[in-house]
Amino acid sequence: MLTYLATGMIFGLSSGLAPGPLLTLVLVETLRHGAGAGVRVSLSPLVTDLPIIGISLLALTRLSGSNHVLGLISLAGALFLAHLGRETFTSPPVSVGAPESGAQPLRRGILTIFLNPHPYLFWTTVGSPLLVRAWKDGGGGAAAFLAGFYLCLVGSKVVLAAFTGRGRHLLGGRAYGICMRFLGILLWGCALILAADGVRLLRA
Repeated sequence: MLTYLATGMIFGLSSGLAPGPLLTLVLVETLRHGAGAGVRVSLSPLVTDLPIIGISLLALTRLSGSNHVLGLISLAGALFLAHLGRETFTSPPVSVGAPESGAQPLRRGILTIFLNPHPYLFWTTVGSPLLVRAWKDGGGGAAAFLAGFYLCLVGSKVVLAAFTGRGRHLLGGRAYGICMRFLGILLWGCALILAADGVRLLRA
């Protein structure tokens, strides 16, 4: 059980800290609306991953030649991230006392995950096989893997949102504009990567 817990923590921490669309969105929403908004984005895997895991487990046993499906998802994700990049790049200066934007950050996080093929690829190729193996060794192993994974995946992003939120008040005027443009460019870069993945998968 400890082995599965440690494995889940390693995968969760590496995924949580890896540069990508969701991490960038956590920073963007934190800078726009405060740490609370970033935390809500960080929680989005808890909403999205159950159906993704279910789909991935199904793919292991029933689906074959799914490259076209992943390719279409990737292209849709590229379009969505390009839209987020435009919003971020043209974001107006932050108002320190501005209210948080309710459920919108969580909704954006959910869309970002659902339209990104990488969680599907991870759970299909790595996560689900490990879950099946852990389940065969006993239900406790599977539970330990999932607990370790999400503790580190969500926890690392929550910590980053909290630290970013503390420095948010220091970002104003030109400094804030430069930071948001940089994040917008990162989102566009992620969109290009997803688009390239989509084309590659559709051609496979």
